[in-house]
Amino acid sequence: MRATVGRLLAVAAGAVLGAALAPGAATSAWTGAGVVGGLAAVAVATEVLTLRVAPRRLLGGGAGAVAGVVAGVALATGLAPLLPAASLVVPAGLCLVGGGLGAVLGARAVATDAKGQGPARLLDTSAIIDGRIADVAAAGALDGDLVVPRFVLRELQSLADASDTTRRQRGRRGLDVLDRLRRDRGLVIDETDVPGIADVDGKLVALARSRGGRLVTGDTALARVAALSNVAVLNVHDLAAALRPAVIPGQSMPVHLVRPGKEPGQGIGYLDDGTMVVVEGGTRRLGQGVDVVVTSVLPTAAGRIAFARLRDEDAAGA
Repeated sequence: MRATVGRLLAVAAGAVLGAALAPGAATSAWTGAGVVGGLAAVAVATEVLTLRVAPRRLLGGGAGAVAGVVAGVALATGLAPLLPAASLVVPAGLCLVGGGLGAVLGARAVATDAKGQGPARLLDTSAIIDGRIADVAAAGALDGDLVVPRFVLRELQSLADASDTTRRQRGRRGLDVLDRLRRDRGLVIDETDVPGIADVDGKLVALARSRGGRLVTGDTALARVAALSNVAVLNVHDLAAALRPAVIPGQSMPVHLVRPGKEPGQGIGYLDDGTMVVVEGGTRRLGQGVDVVVTSVLPTAAGRIAFARLRDEDAAGA
């Protein structure tokens, strides 16, 4: 709020200054106020927009723009003998096109991490607290910088200081995971804030979009919002599901039956990765380990459910 008021005051001060200087420039007070106030408004708008851009991308875009303008001037100079003496349209156009193209290419060139290995990965609170991302990073499966925005770090600190025991434990676990990532993989703390957006999820999506990075999250709703905003997303739950061992029909495997199923005679067990196994005729073997043969696999939103039958020797003894 204070920043917004300060920007409005800067524009107003520009208009007043323009009106005061107008007599010396042989123009009306309204014209002077409009010109200087407009320039102040453009400066304020530029400042607001650059707050959402990572400093490295901003520098890359600026350097690219300068190089593009220089190239445009050089090309215009070479074409000067072929152009009418009074024509400034082509040189100006070449400079504008060169500067714009150079800014885009320069910003894209630094969208990768310092080692040039890939886009930045912005970690949200849920992915950090989950902890599995530390194992993925330690295995070398994540390229690019691992970036933690300062506002995410503040949210973790707030959780770690909470009076509620569960929230406090989650916050401290997240800080422990970050410390492990810092030691094993390295972290980048991004100080960029996103003015005008209050919630952390909205800030994350805006920052990931401005940086051209990928958002790493364990929040399914946030992942959907980011995807709708054209932000690349890595959902740790989807990654874990994709890395589960394959279960295919006809496969034999051991399973421990822990409870009855919904249908008569069914027994329910779980594999080490959490996959539910529904065993026909397994009711009498509850609490025991049995060998089963998979008959079918049903994909669900929460993972996979395998349907199986007892192997012949178990069925005969059931």
